[in-house]
Amino acid sequence: MMKLRNLENELQLANSKSKVVERFLDLGLPTKKSEAYRYANMETLFDQEFETLEYHPKELSYSDKILIVDGEVVSMPKGIRVYYAQSNEQDINLEHYDPLYFLGHVLSQQSIVIEIDGDSEIDILHRISKASTLIHYRVVIKTQVNRHASIYEHFEFENAQESLLLYGYDIQVQKDSTLTFVKNQHSDEDAPTIIASHDIKVEKQALLTLQSFDFGNTSALQLFNIVLEEHAHVDMGQLLYLWGNVKRGTISKIIHRGASSHSVQETKNILEGSARGIFDAIIKVEHSAKYTKTQQNSKTILLGEATYMVAKPQLEIYIDELEASHGSTIGQLDIEQLFYLRSRGITEVEARKMLIVAFANKLIETIRDKRQEELITENFEKAFYAQHKVKETL
Repeated sequence: MMKLRNLENELQLANSKSKVVERFLDLGLPTKKSEAYRYANMETLFDQEFETLEYHPKELSYSDKILIVDGEVVSMPKGIRVYYAQSNEQDINLEHYDPLYFLGHVLSQQSIVIEIDGDSEIDILHRISKASTLIHYRVVIKTQVNRHASIYEHFEFENAQESLLLYGYDIQVQKDSTLTFVKNQHSDEDAPTIIASHDIKVEKQALLTLQSFDFGNTSALQLFNIVLEEHAHVDMGQLLYLWGNVKRGTISKIIHRGASSHSVQETKNILEGSARGIFDAIIKVEHSAKYTKTQQNSKTILLGEATYMVAKPQLEIYIDELEASHGSTIGQLDIEQLFYLRSRGITEVEARKMLIVAFANKLIETIRDKRQEELITENFEKAFYAQHKVKETL
């Protein structure tokens, strides 16, 4: 059994010379006062006792996707190189703001490496089936110069309640290349707490598209640290739908380091029950990033009196030569739109459903892959209509 609080104490006593350990100890386990975690309140998690797993790399079979089961890769598609490699401190970003990014590297001495050769589409499925267990791993994505790749990430949970999934990606989007990354995450009562801490570098004239579709009623956070070089572009979109008593959302830092870099960040949030949604995002434009263009926006619909949205778009700017905007709106469904639909003979319940689904679909329809769009639409409607069917029967 392991407590993360005890692990922190053991690392302090060990007096390690590792820069990664030093950085983790310098930041410390998150508290209510921690900048990145101040709205998530996860301190009780660090005093929880978890079972631990021993990871033994196995010979991989072939399938149509990369399958990671309880932290171990078990299958991969033909034509994709997947292997384990010793973590190299030189490849770990010591400027990352998240202490659990460093803890993930401390715990995972070996990373799962995925090499994408040429223009490729890859499905990654994370399957978690252990209860009250700490499951940790890091995934390194390697792309090629002037190539175009797409990654579609999915999750399956079975009897994984009271577990902690601590994982994340280290990605370098190479020069003149494009990477599309679509996350499809739907979790309910048997899902673990999820902390996904990512570090991404977008090289010169590269394009990264990040789309996250996150539906659930268990605690989860995704944290991004993204650095943009000259003429690099990132387009981030998130649809968050929560119900029940849960804290869940996105914490991000986009750093414009190169001139003429461009970022767009948009989130749509739908909250029910007593859910707390989190969008705590900062865009930093450094002195070297002249002629930057950046947009940041959050829109939220609250469907209950006990719901609460933390929407904090932020700009940190050190130059004058740029275009920048940010904003946030939080409210309920449009009364005039509801009235219009009701005047056409549509019941209030159905009218509310139509407006909410239309709000969500504006982001879902931006997915370029039709198969993925249909899967995410199905997941959203399954989650949404299940909640409203329960309400109608009460």
